[in-house]
Amino acid sequence: MITHTFFVIAVPDLEASAAFYRDVMGFEVREIGDPGWRMFVNDHCRIMAGECPDAIPPADLGDHSYYAYLVVDEVDDYFASVKAAGAEILKDVRSEPWGMREFALRTVDGHRIMVGKDLDV
Repeated sequence: MITHTFFVIAVPDLEASAAFYRDVMGFEVREIGDPGWRMFVNDHCRIMAGECPDAIPPADLGDHSYYAYLVVDEVDDYFASVKAAGAEILKDVRSEPWGMREFALRTVDGHRIMVGKDLDV
């Protein structure tokens, strides 16, 4: 049984990433004892970000730049919040035939994230 999930991502600029996750997506940024890493925390979601300035930029990974699907309580409110904070929206919020109301955004690093709410709940 899986009891928790964490994401681990490589980012080119850790400070820019931390500011994006804090100011746009509403995450708390935590130090974790290594200056090249931060933990982004929002309720039950944990994202460990490591600074890798020489790695392939996430935006160059095409479809592989998707790394997360975050399920939230109020997807329309969260969409409005991240859009107002300046997030690059890749897909406007809409209800889909697979039972999710969802949207997509691109982070400052070039990672893509889906955010949705189960319509059956």
